[in-house]
Amino acid sequence: MLIGTGYTDKFLTEAEVRELMVAALAQTPLDGKRVIVIIPDGTRTAPIGQMFRLFYELLGERVAALDYLIALGTHQPMSEDAINARLEISAAERATTYAKVKVFNHHWELPETFAELGVISQEEISQISDGLLNEPVTVKLNKLVFDYDQIIICGPTFPHEVVGFSGGNKYFFPGISAGEVINFSHWLGALVTSYETIGKKYTAVRKVIDRAAQFITHPKLCFSLVVKGESLAGLYIGSPEEAWEAASDLSSQLHIIWADRQYQRVLSVMPKLYDDIWTGSKGMYKLEPVIADGGEVVIYAPHIDEISYTHGKILDELGYHVLEYFTKQWDKFKHYPLGVVAHSTHLTGIGIYDPETGIEKPRIKVTLATRIPKERCERLNLGYLDPDTINIEDWKNLEAEGILLVPKAGEMLYRLKPKAAAA
Repeated sequence: MLIGTGYTDKFLTEAEVRELMVAALAQTPLDGKRVIVIIPDGTRTAPIGQMFRLFYELLGERVAALDYLIALGTHQPMSEDAINARLEISAAERATTYAKVKVFNHHWELPETFAELGVISQEEISQISDGLLNEPVTVKLNKLVFDYDQIIICGPTFPHEVVGFSGGNKYFFPGISAGEVINFSHWLGALVTSYETIGKKYTAVRKVIDRAAQFITHPKLCFSLVVKGESLAGLYIGSPEEAWEAASDLSSQLHIIWADRQYQRVLSVMPKLYDDIWTGSKGMYKLEPVIADGGEVVIYAPHIDEISYTHGKILDELGYHVLEYFTKQWDKFKHYPLGVVAHSTHLTGIGIYDPETGIEKPRIKVTLATRIPKERCERLNLGYLDPDTINIEDWKNLEAEGILLVPKAGEMLYRLKPKAAAA
């Protein structure tokens, strides 16, 4: 079953969204069942409030339970106020109209969170990764979902630096999974590089995620959203694989801007849904393909004052470096969490490192214009620019001079047109 509609030139009306949901839920035996819906945290733009309200309207009196689990990966737990904002309801509404709905944060850091589902063999991993990695991967998932009869995924699909396109089974891995799959998948993505992965469908990491999801035998249904701006342009409902495939096709049309040229400087203005560099680094990932060799991306986020609320201490030890900096000194870094090492390489971008001279040459420069102090930026091997010296107006309409302003960075992927790349 795949039910869905998507547009490149307009948005779905609420009547269309309801009609699609009614059709899909009518084909799903849910009467008297316990249902849990996996949703994204606040770092993903999506009309989760609309979906929450419609799920309750269509299922609230039909099912025995309708609860939610936030797919945090390794992000920080959401506060009650943040959860209400994500669901677009007031505290009073949550305490009255939706009183029987429970909302859970995913606690990736607690071993007791997980159930072990199986192991992807070394041979499979070697085949999937084209020999980049040769080790078995233990598959663990938040055991809470197995207290329910039906698992529903509800979240958006965008170009993604680690997996190619987000969505689908990514809401399981890394969304509600344990460190093993999180670290493995991010490290595999780092070895392939974000530059070669982002905006591509069937990547090595996607294959690992889909293989891990095969261990989940519970009934699964996926509501894949495609968002343009703040509005819903597409909704596809079916298995996580088929719904994601349709959503990623539409995302590739809506979320990729094909540039005629590369730029020497880019100002990525980060919205407040990104509250640290761990999440705000999308301002680099999504622009890297259109930055010229030797160019610079400035991540402008005056509201950010932390590298990572979860992994900041580790990153202070590692710094930000190109992939070869780690792989050519592997004994020095192999004990660090691979997901964190991967993030370091993703934000730095591609480049080279010579272990004989200790000289590292990233292809581009990454500069932070945030509240993170200059001294810390320098220790981390990142550039620094005082955010108070930036006037966004000064960056406008300078494309002809090789300067690009991106007013809301993080979701739209910029890629170079093939002819421009060849030139």
